[in-house]
Amino acid sequence: QVLLVESGGGLVQAGGSLRLSCAASTRTFNIYIMAWFRQVPGKEREFVAGISESGGSTNYADSVKGRFTISRDNPKNTAYLRMNSLKPEDTAVYYCAVPRLRFWDKLYFTARDIDYWGQGTQVTVSS
Repeated sequence: QVLLVESGGGLVQAGGSLRLSCAASTRTFNIYIMAWFRQVPGKEREFVAGISESGGSTNYADSVKGRFTISRDNPKNTAYLRMNSLKPEDTAVYYCAVPRLRFWDKLYFTARDIDYWGQGTQVTVSS
């Protein structure tokens, strides 16, 4: 069992920045790929970014590429999502996620691939 706790959400103006954090309660954090998803009411949860176990590889949804950065600090059991140049369409609940423990040839996931979710943190971008 891996418990994930997100923090760092809030209200920000368009063009602003936020950094989300995801603290994981596991002593084996470095064996897990980490991912961020987001969801707006009435829509499916969508992939935002993923990072490999060591942090050496990352992948992003096209909608956030060049604006968001995923990172991790394995000794601190924490993953991050730095969000710059925020747009109103980035408004959503953001979830930290741990994909199923198996070999993945791509750092891209759907909600069905996830074993553990955080509780979510609201990000609201005003225009």
